[in-house]
Amino acid sequence: MNRSIISTPLAPAAIGPYSQAVKVGNTVYMSGQIPLNPETMEMVTESFEAQAVRVFENMKAVTEAAGGSMADIVKLTILLSDLKYFAEVNEIMMRYFSEPYPARAAYAVKALPKDADIEVEAIMVTPE
Repeated sequence: MNRSIISTPLAPAAIGPYSQAVKVGNTVYMSGQIPLNPETMEMVTESFEAQAVRVFENMKAVTEAAGGSMADIVKLTILLSDLKYFAEVNEIMMRYFSEPYPARAAYAVKALPKDADIEVEAIMVTPE
């Protein structure tokens, strides 16, 4: 199995026993991103929009470190602290993705690490 670990200083360092992403062949499994500023490792807390933008910027950095782009993401899982953010996350997502959109699931969960309002994980297939 051709397996490699993806890591970039442009996204937050892992805060537990996991990698930012793992690449197997040309498929990249990205760990969940929460709205941590990669330079300070502090949470972005100004607004839900600011949190979501930080999450997608972190994800963008990991996709680029893996040799791809946001357009190569085929599946997203979005975890929200409250489904009241559902419409807003859709609007913000459209800044980062265009048609054809990736497959996606979105859930409201009881709590997220560091009391974040959003966490996003992804599967990406890099160009061959």
